[in-house]
Amino acid sequence: MANSRVSGAQLAQQSRDYQAIDGVATGVAAFVGRTLKGPVAQPLTVRSFSEFQQHFGGLWQPATLSYAVEQFFENGGREARIVRVVNGARPPTLSLPAAGEILTLIAVNPGSREYLRASVDYDGLSAADADRFNLVVQRVRTAGSELVEDQEIYRRVSMTAGAKGFLTQALLESALVRVHGTLPAQRPDRSAGGPGGVAAGYTLSNPDGDDGAPLTDYDVIGSHARGTGLFALAAAERFNLLCIPPLAREQDVGMSTLYVAARLCRERCALLVVDPPASWSSAAVALAALRSWPFRSDCAVMYYPRVQAFDRLRGRVETFASCGAAAGMIARSDESWPIWTAVEAEEASLRPGLRPAVTVSDAERARLAQQGVNTLQAVRSAGRTNPGPRTLAGDGSSASDWRYLCARRLGLYVAASIEQGTRWVLLEHNGPATWARARARVSEFLDSLAAQGAFAGVTPRDSHFVICDERVNGAQSVAEGKFNLLFGFATTRPGEFDTWLVTHRAGVSRVRPVSVNRQATAGQRVEWEIQTSILRGGVVGSPG
Repeated sequence: MANSRVSGAQLAQQSRDYQAIDGVATGVAAFVGRTLKGPVAQPLTVRSFSEFQQHFGGLWQPATLSYAVEQFFENGGREARIVRVVNGARPPTLSLPAAGEILTLIAVNPGSREYLRASVDYDGLSAADADRFNLVVQRVRTAGSELVEDQEIYRRVSMTAGAKGFLTQALLESALVRVHGTLPAQRPDRSAGGPGGVAAGYTLSNPDGDDGAPLTDYDVIGSHARGTGLFALAAAERFNLLCIPPLAREQDVGMSTLYVAARLCRERCALLVVDPPASWSSAAVALAALRSWPFRSDCAVMYYPRVQAFDRLRGRVETFASCGAAAGMIARSDESWPIWTAVEAEEASLRPGLRPAVTVSDAERARLAQQGVNTLQAVRSAGRTNPGPRTLAGDGSSASDWRYLCARRLGLYVAASIEQGTRWVLLEHNGPATWARARARVSEFLDSLAAQGAFAGVTPRDSHFVICDERVNGAQSVAEGKFNLLFGFATTRPGEFDTWLVTHRAGVSRVRPVSVNRQATAGQRVEWEIQTSILRGGVVGSPG
């Protein structure tokens, strides 16, 4: 089920563009974990590892996420959303002299690598502006560096509460600092000139920032109320893959985190890329462990084994979790193959520089696939037939098609595209004319996918359908401000549909799978069946 809030500007644009539905971008990965520096609990998009280095500090030995992001881009990834998580990290402070007292500023971002400096001047101020000053705050690459990465200038700020430009209030908009503690009675002193005759000098931040302790599962899960950890992704742009690298080099992510992450992925029409546990030292050990391994979800995928790569910080080959490399491989394959295609080509292999940490035989590869675990390979052997990629749904999944990664990704792609592409209806009258236009647009989108071979079935009747009329928009739904659209498509067998319900209402849109008997798509029975399915927890797939 995807559930997203929609801005007025987005709705206005989509209302103008409602003539066609565009497919959402695929292969976009979100990473949640520890980084060297950067904003906390604020999703940030990066499109290269150099951009990740700029915002989050690059490789750092305690941060498994930094290596996962590097391997994502090395293995073909193009776009990532990064969420930094910390455990007890402290931001550095800045101490500005103020007539014998101290004006203390504190950094917004925590960590020992947050290097700030500030300068105070009175330029352009008259004698009547005795409580006002100009403040410049900069973030620099390293301590003492002149390489400025970010800068903010505050002119004519005041030390007087309630005055225009009151410092405490003005810095609430800052991405760099806040006021810390009590304000001094006087404005801060003018900064002394810098070395070599430089007119303005700078006060450097104090060395009191701290990187905190290694992460725990509680840190990664975070708080829904505060929007931290995984819940920070509520503010992220759309993503399709979610990677949560190990908590530390020797500590796997716990089951509690996996369950919360899988639920989030279900809500966001995404897939969780799960790392195989470090203890699975061979395929035989992995197969034995999988018999009692408790985590199963059709919104999750695993690639075994872990990968080996050269660690530039340690100067030797190390073993790393596989989620970043696997996500990059999936993203790379999307550049060449439709997402509904089981790739049997170079795109399904690791790129040079990465290699599987464990050798897996063809027989073990097949047995792992039966357990829902895919196998990474460095090269594709001639004549080898690889098992179709699977999800971690397990044999007990209520939707057998969702055991297969291609069918699951197709379903999520179609659902997300239709949910996003029909938001314009919120700006229209909720009546038959709007229903008919929405139905036509969705039909065109599904027709185009069918023409590309995305669905099973030769005729539209056997491959897909759309319902958007009084059968799903009864009087009560309309009175509650809800717009409903039901659609289905056949992923593997003609006439057997994955069925989804899109609901739009007052700033919130969502799409969720429902169970409906197509033979009963007449009269009020469709709406009755949908509501019964929802009340019975009719979300297709295993708990997750």
